[in-house]
Amino acid sequence: QVQLVESGGGLVQPGGSLRLSCAASGFTLDDVAIGWFRQAPGKEREEVSYISGLDGSTYYADSVKGRFTISRDNAKNSVYLQMNSLKPEDTGVYYCAAGRITTYYDGNYAFDYWGQGIQVTVSS
Repeated sequence: QVQLVESGGGLVQPGGSLRLSCAASGFTLDDVAIGWFRQAPGKEREEVSYISGLDGSTYYADSVKGRFTISRDNAKNSVYLQMNSLKPEDTGVYYCAAGRITTYYDGNYAFDYWGQGIQVTVSS
């Protein structure tokens, strides 16, 4: 059974940091890409970052480049999103998702498995 569980969200002041974790079960990280997405109230879901199980390659949205870092720990079957220099516009529900590496096309993956999401609020 495929399962993704996010943790590490919360309230942080602008300029602060948070580290989100995504614990995966039902598959190994080598077989999938893990992506982080976010959705703010009234806005469309945005793809923030992903890391490929095939070769460890990464993607970052322009809005988070230089501030967020995605990493993985195969031993723990977990992926992390380190978020630094947080801004109020980073506020939203963050989701991790998994897509099998065989779905890779035109620079992205089909993310078919999703976690429940976790709230991140950046506010003073």
